[in-house]
Amino acid sequence: MSQILTGGRALRVFLSFAAGFLLSYALRSINAVIAPALVADFGLSNAELGALASAYFLSFALMQLPLGVWLDRFGSRRTNAALLAVAALGCFAFASATSSTMLWLSRALIGIGVSGALMASLRAFRFWYPAERQQQLAAWILVAGSLGALSATVPVQLLLPEVGWRGVFILMGVLLAIVSAVIGLSLPAEPPQPVQSLASQWGGYLEVFGDRYFWRYAVAAMVMQSSFVAFQGLWAGPWFITVLGLDEAAAAQSLFSINLFLMAAYMVLGAVLPRWVRLGWTVPRLVAWGAGIMLGSLVLIAVAPGPWAWLLWLPLALGSTTFMITQSYLSLTFPAALTGRAFSALNLLMFIGMFLTQWLFGVVIDLMAGIAMIGPGAPAFRAAMGVWIVLQALAYALMVGWRVGPRVRPA
Repeated sequence: MSQILTGGRALRVFLSFAAGFLLSYALRSINAVIAPALVADFGLSNAELGALASAYFLSFALMQLPLGVWLDRFGSRRTNAALLAVAALGCFAFASATSSTMLWLSRALIGIGVSGALMASLRAFRFWYPAERQQQLAAWILVAGSLGALSATVPVQLLLPEVGWRGVFILMGVLLAIVSAVIGLSLPAEPPQPVQSLASQWGGYLEVFGDRYFWRYAVAAMVMQSSFVAFQGLWAGPWFITVLGLDEAAAAQSLFSINLFLMAAYMVLGAVLPRWVRLGWTVPRLVAWGAGIMLGSLVLIAVAPGPWAWLLWLPLALGSTTFMITQSYLSLTFPAALTGRAFSALNLLMFIGMFLTQWLFGVVIDLMAGIAMIGPGAPAFRAAMGVWIVLQALAYALMVGWRVGPRVRPA
């Protein structure tokens, strides 16, 4: 049975999990800033850079199914504390890497370690906070993620001349170790859930993946939201430099501004979401509008010239904020005992999408550069974005056109 926390205990639970997610998101986004240094040190191509960045998402995705079982069996506190310690080791390994292979393996280890940062948070919130606050808390935890992405832009750019990218990762490893200890040693454990056999625990995924309403939003999340995160974490920086003609400092400042705007948007969403829901703005309606804004923004981004075109990424970020609250929303359409697996199933698909986008976008850029009618540089980037726009338009049409409803109406 759930026990609702109040006051300082509730705040401590939120802030501790938020700190872990902040660091997770910083590590997800940091390659957009350190990419030029990695290319210079290791001579990476666009495809190799994309493959390196996507190692995080691949390992993250592979962890989601076992993660859901661990969360429902061992709880958010124990699972997240152990995994964040693994992420700290991954950061130390990344900082000492001497080859692109070592970089890839270390990046994959980081992905394993931070794979539970968001899912553990959302699952803990379900047990420690009332149901009517779940989407609001999801928005607030994403404020922490946006702050992490923010910290991976201009602050990292300023640190690079002083400590280098290796020093940045050593610092991240130390911070992850501290947060791991705080979560593991100072937070309460969630109320125990009914003990299930291992076969039943894994079989719960059949119920989640067999739900048509789940797939209505999972496909769009896998294609649309995943692409935004992949662009934010890697390709936005090269886009600003190659397509818009910004230098590295200006690109980092633009990323900083976008992530600052994203953080503010999540803060506003968390504050106004309960009122909007009372006025009839349901989560599905918000997501449909947000996804439409994202799609329209990408069309403009693909064709807009000039250094000020980075501003078009602001409405793209705005639309993405509504998309992320579907995780808590969809989890409430399943029984409480399936919470961890419902979160992880959606996250699995999203991170498969992020992995594929970060990797294949670079592959498509290189392919387009080899076509005589297109050529390298900005034309290749724009042509690759056109491919992604077509994919996202198909996913959006499926989400708004498929009228299947949930089996259980969320609170």
